[in-house]
Amino acid sequence: MKGSRPEQAVLTKDTDMSKTEDTRRVIEAMVDGLNDHRINDIGEFFAEGFRWMGNQGCGTKNGVKEFQDNWQRPFQAAFSDKVCIDEARLYMGEWAAAFGRQEATHSGEFLGIPPTGKRVEIRYMDFWKVVDGKIVDNWVNVDFAHVAAQLGVDLFQGHGWEAYDRGEKTPPRPDN
Repeated sequence: MKGSRPEQAVLTKDTDMSKTEDTRRVIEAMVDGLNDHRINDIGEFFAEGFRWMGNQGCGTKNGVKEFQDNWQRPFQAAFSDKVCIDEARLYMGEWAAAFGRQEATHSGEFLGIPPTGKRVEIRYMDFWKVVDGKIVDNWVNVDFAHVAAQLGVDLFQGHGWEAYDRGEKTPPRPDN
């Protein structure tokens, strides 16, 4: 990279490593709560004003009520019999991260797609910051395009780069 470089890892540079086990306990209990389909009392794990920052299609939720009303309830209405399976979790001071999948039945409307009854895999990544025993920030990436594809809808309308992987299209190259 030419010129000055942006400062990296600003949010984690001063993390208190002595908080790692406390963070682990909060996250593990919260995931158990999500797997128990808890909504009304999920605030046990989240600070009242916490931020849930999702990728395009998921939105941003400010506070427990928005998280409950604009994420948990619509998600559980669209996908029943869901179970969250973290493939990996990482803990560092007040910070935690995980990636994995949810397995669920498409039992309600999702992205305008009527219920199909299909069992789907919903891949995700989560990054949390825990302060005083509560999650204050949650960055989330949920692979809605993968879910839609399992339901027979190509959100990329044939322009996804998987066509390169299948040899159907030639990937472009930079000019340099």
